[in-house]
Amino acid sequence: MVGLLRALRTLRLKTPAAVSGWLTVPVRLVPLVASCALFTVWRTCPVRTLQVSSALCAGHNKWSKVRHIKGPKDEARARMFMKFGLMIRIAVKEGGSNPDLNVNLANIVEQCRNKNMPKASIDAAIKGAEKSKPVSQHMFEARGPGGCLLLMEVLTDNNSRTLQEIKRLLTKHGGMLSDKTGHSFHRRGVVVVPGQDITAERALELAIEAGAEDVQETEDEENNPILKFTCDPTDLKNVRTSLQGLGVQNTSAGLEFVPRSHSTLDQDQMEDASTLIEALSDCADVVRVWDNIQAES
Repeated sequence: MVGLLRALRTLRLKTPAAVSGWLTVPVRLVPLVASCALFTVWRTCPVRTLQVSSALCAGHNKWSKVRHIKGPKDEARARMFMKFGLMIRIAVKEGGSNPDLNVNLANIVEQCRNKNMPKASIDAAIKGAEKSKPVSQHMFEARGPGGCLLLMEVLTDNNSRTLQEIKRLLTKHGGMLSDKTGHSFHRRGVVVVPGQDITAERALELAIEAGAEDVQETEDEENNPILKFTCDPTDLKNVRTSLQGLGVQNTSAGLEFVPRSHSTLDQDQMEDASTLIEALSDCADVVRVWDNIQAES
């Protein structure tokens, strides 16, 4: 230690011009007698300010985006794949595990592919459906905010547990079970195609040529325009094939419950109903939720 102090006492700094070019006078290192002496040396030297640029915060911003954007998207993607797994189980239960012989299963598999569900996950879901323990399938009918009608497809291995959970969610969000709403929906085949470059007149022509009963203009979850061609369930494959032959590629095709009439809701009721439907959709045993909601014009 003594040798180090002696060396420091004899050491001299070079001129500022030779070192960094930003000091204006030479600075001599003083003996390290105490910590206050060292503080005095540094206090007499000019200090540069640190400029924080946006590049330095890029890592923080990136994590923020991952946490607030990618996270929820990944969660939604995982829930979507889970729901597809339930749909596959229902289709296998109804018509077997061979998509070539089970039209409903083939349509669901096509939807899975359109949503970029990995092939390995699809195959695993089909095999798992064959070996899964017995489950029961139910349709629950309910009324939501503003008197809107809801129809829930459920797949469960514990009827009592699922019923209590659905009752709890309905009560919490302003809904109630009702056994008089099922007649307001009918099961139809639905083929969904992108609607960006198709006019209303052309959509009607396509529906007639493909043998569909009706066509509806709407939007998907990302607010992109889509067209829904509805038909009898037995005609689903033919309508889908005909649309493809007319040069229209579909994004999904399957069986859905379509409302016979609609409930018109104002903005507040729409928000309450949306919250309820989201809560029901997040329930592990609920496969899909259909509604007859129409926004107030």
